[in-house]
Amino acid sequence: MTLKLSFIKAEPQDAEQLAALINSAYRGEASKQGWTTEADLLDGYRTNTAELARLLASDDSMILLCKNSEQLIGSIHLQKKQEKVYFGMLAVRPALQGRGIGKQLLFAAELAAQQIWSVSTFVMAVITSRHELIAFYERRGYRRTGAIIDFPLNPELWTAKVSGLQLELLEKTL
Repeated sequence: MTLKLSFIKAEPQDAEQLAALINSAYRGEASKQGWTTEADLLDGYRTNTAELARLLASDDSMILLCKNSEQLIGSIHLQKKQEKVYFGMLAVRPALQGRGIGKQLLFAAELAAQQIWSVSTFVMAVITSRHELIAFYERRGYRRTGAIIDFPLNPELWTAKVSGLQLELLEKTL
């Protein structure tokens, strides 16, 4: 299947479809089709429609959609804080992972952040035990900062299957 990718800013009406995509990439049985799953670490959902609607309504936040023709196949959240942009919820439909879509989506997000907010420093938090994911970001120019934070609690959405989950901050400056 040849992919014809386009990248556009999400609108409030995209929240429900986005929640389904992001949750399928991170949690549950469907996520195990891809290599980015957290299903062995966490139960529940990664996000929900209400959280995404709140993020989409914020002036310092946006979600970039990746579409193949008209089909939603990926997304990433961008949050501006001071002079940096924090990336999160990078998601690609599990059956399409490993085809370079995530790389292209991350690059498109970096460009969008530069154009919209005139920033050159990008930050993301990755679960410390996700060595293959950290390596993926390092290959994209992100460096490990050594800053470690506890994994956030959100029992309304998820529960940890393992104890002691932590996040490491990665950073890239253009």
